[in-house]
Amino acid sequence: MKYRQESFLNKEMLFNSIKNAFWKLTPSEQFGNPIMFVTYMGAVLTTFYVLKEILTNTVSGFNIQIALWLWFTVFFGNFAQSIAESQGKAHTDSLRKSKISAYALQEVNGVEVKVSSENLEKGNIIICEAGDIIPADGEIVEGLATIDESAITGESAPVIRESGGDRSAVTAGTKVLSDRLKIRVTSEAGHSFLDKMINLIEAAKRQKTPNEIALHIVLSALSIIFLLVTVTLKPFGDYSSIASGQDLSNLLTIPILTALLICLIPTTISALLSAVGIAGIDRLLSCNVCAMSGRSVEAAGDVDLLILDKTGTITIGNRMASAFIPAQGVTEEQFAKIAQLASLSDETPEGRSVVVLAKSQFGLRAESLETTNTSFVPFTAKTRMSGVDFRDVNGKVTRYIRKGAADAIRKHIENSGGTFPKDLIDPIESIARRGGTPLLVSDNAVVMGIIHLKDIIKGGIKDRFAEMRKMGIKTVMVTGDNPLTAAAIAAESGVDEYIAEATPEMKLDKIRKEQASGRLVAMTGDGTNDAPALAQADVGVAMNTGTQASREAGNMIDLDSSPTKLIDIVEIGKQMLMTRGALTTFSIANDIAKYFAIIPAIFGALYANPGESEGPLSMLNIMHLHSPKSAILSAIIVNALTIIMLIPLALRGVKYSAQPAQALLRKNILIYGLGGLITPFIAIKVIDMLIYSIGLVR
Repeated sequence: MKYRQESFLNKEMLFNSIKNAFWKLTPSEQFGNPIMFVTYMGAVLTTFYVLKEILTNTVSGFNIQIALWLWFTVFFGNFAQSIAESQGKAHTDSLRKSKISAYALQEVNGVEVKVSSENLEKGNIIICEAGDIIPADGEIVEGLATIDESAITGESAPVIRESGGDRSAVTAGTKVLSDRLKIRVTSEAGHSFLDKMINLIEAAKRQKTPNEIALHIVLSALSIIFLLVTVTLKPFGDYSSIASGQDLSNLLTIPILTALLICLIPTTISALLSAVGIAGIDRLLSCNVCAMSGRSVEAAGDVDLLILDKTGTITIGNRMASAFIPAQGVTEEQFAKIAQLASLSDETPEGRSVVVLAKSQFGLRAESLETTNTSFVPFTAKTRMSGVDFRDVNGKVTRYIRKGAADAIRKHIENSGGTFPKDLIDPIESIARRGGTPLLVSDNAVVMGIIHLKDIIKGGIKDRFAEMRKMGIKTVMVTGDNPLTAAAIAAESGVDEYIAEATPEMKLDKIRKEQASGRLVAMTGDGTNDAPALAQADVGVAMNTGTQASREAGNMIDLDSSPTKLIDIVEIGKQMLMTRGALTTFSIANDIAKYFAIIPAIFGALYANPGESEGPLSMLNIMHLHSPKSAILSAIIVNALTIIMLIPLALRGVKYSAQPAQALLRKNILIYGLGGLITPFIAIKVIDMLIYSIGLVR
């Protein structure tokens, strides 16, 4: 899975993120994240406590440090979200540059007048010519033209758009390079595809996903428990202090209890949760996929069934020449030379593949063939043949070579007075049964052999399906081909299931049945007939080149219009879920370590024997921290720095690997659970030694 991603070390991005992090230090911004709001209120409360000390001339440098690190914790959480938002903003800035004011021609009472894009309404018919910027989303109702979509997709190669097919949708901001189009506007002003993309990318308008909301509820519940523990700790501590005859008043202050609460509640994952979601959408955008909601990205991570079209997804899309089968008495090289001659005027992908195969197998170069006194016969849908005629000096045809479909060549042979050889019937039927297409080549009225055309499976696609299978994802191929052809392609590509002679109704029924059995389904489509299935699927990826109906039905749009992108989308969705799970595990494990730093520090001397400085609870001070204050300050510093250290992981994501859920869970617990438990112990001990040695606390 490869995608381009902006570096978060970009100087301008860092500066803007720092500035935005300061702007987010307002109650209204913090209130959206309950746990960070608790941290924010703790920082405010501690600050007021320090101000009171300043006014009463009893200021403590230790309390000032606690207040500063609490504000750093809030600031780092803001920074994590801001840096993720900045990456999305880089996309929106480039899209806004594409969203320029444009004009189009509109027929008014038989006269063509110029109309601004701002005055267009849904349903208007506009005319765009070569050199025009398309002013609004629309559907071509008349014409065919070359379109430059680089402003939207980043792909410099122009594409063909035409009326009456599945490639009729056009997007505002793209440029007409040739010809003339009549377009029906399909969006209101301010509601174009570009506008929707900009709104969706901007993190400020991003809605929390169901999983995020659920996780926030769980984390909030944990925080409430720790809040109750911390609040009751003061009276319990005071009682124990009186019972033991020891003074703990300097260790049960508001700053220390606030530091304890912030270290125990899951601040790390709460600070990074929004950044993980934004970064997941950004990774999709870097892959040129626009998700219509965060919910669809999450659903992609939970998908366990992929429905894929054969053509363009599993196969290259055009049948290619794979073998020359000469007739009796003809060598393979002789046949390849004649087949290449017959294909020189055939501009179809199949025709060009014959020329390429002859060149690769026998070194036959088209430019070296003898073509003097010849006239080429181009391929047409009517004749279903292409070829070349050789003429004498008087212009009379002396030799004619033809290549085409079996029935077309058979008819051509019989019309020329020849006899179709019966020994070729079995090889022709054999190729058809294996899912291939037989093309025949004749020289005059004699059949010279068969060219085997076949669907070429995309390189690496079988391995990708094997990876999907490891993760428990089932793959289903749908095709309009007959069952024999479908079975052959399914076996070669390694899909788990196939549906032959598929209709739109069959796709929809398949999705509904699988969803009824508890599966989450993803599929791709580009035609109007795919719209019902795209709308029904949990993840419906519409091609940007597709019809307006398909783009509105799907919850994701692939700007590159590459059906295989569905596999990448699933991997990105799973990576986002893996990252969220890993950071949650790491955060909770962190809290356990900080418990062993702060609790023994506060109560380590409680109930100590006369003349001794350590009580029964001091045995929990397994890190042998220097003093209660150094332990508390070290823990709050580690708590803040952990957020900043994990930002790159939240943005980049945990490295994706195709493994079963059980294996991923074991790996998650081992690396991020155990790692999250051990790392704070080491970090707290190092910082404790450092701050004690330089005299920050005693």
